[in-house]
Amino acid sequence: MQHNNPNHIYPIFDRMLAREDKENLLKQHGAMIWFTGLSGSGKSTLAIALERELHQRGYLCRILDGDNIRCGINNNLGFSAEDRTENIRRIAEIGKLFIDSGIITIAAFISPNNDLREMAAGIIGKDDFLEIYVSTPLAACEQRDVKGLYAKARKGEIKEFTGISSPFEAPEHPTLTLDTSQLSIKESIDRLLELILPQIDAKRDESNPVSSKKQV
Repeated sequence: MQHNNPNHIYPIFDRMLAREDKENLLKQHGAMIWFTGLSGSGKSTLAIALERELHQRGYLCRILDGDNIRCGINNNLGFSAEDRTENIRRIAEIGKLFIDSGIITIAAFISPNNDLREMAAGIIGKDDFLEIYVSTPLAACEQRDVKGLYAKARKGEIKEFTGISSPFEAPEHPTLTLDTSQLSIKESIDRLLELILPQIDAKRDESNPVSSKKQV
């Protein structure tokens, strides 16, 4: 079919398969699980453990974190305020593409202030955005210092390092808060599953005509 409307600048969108078609194929609902917290707080550890648990339950997931984003699509960005904003914007746009394909997307990024996270939620869609605040205290994160980043930041070798020379703004209304200095990985994953499964489980829709998706 030809589209002759000159104002219709995205003429293929209404001919592409819809998100619902992808979700029906996968038998799951797409969602964004967005981990935020200081470096060393446990974001990536929880993201990996959550992905494995959901995979074992038959859900298709995709992790987005610094290792696969900053080494690839965002390898031209630094850590200035402008670059941090662009980093999160691109991550959110990528995440939205996965979610629109019915994939459960797990993001693990410091995303140090509410404006950045609000921007991400706005791009992705707040109904699909679960903000998980990994609230592990700075002292515990610094004690772990698995990459030696805090030590370098204390020496001034890393500029604008969140928690040392750059502030971290705690979420105002996170969907869930987890402190990995107080909770084991299993305890954290159990709490995450309790939150996430009602959002992503398409099987509930088959038995209940009213959607069971949790509104965030």
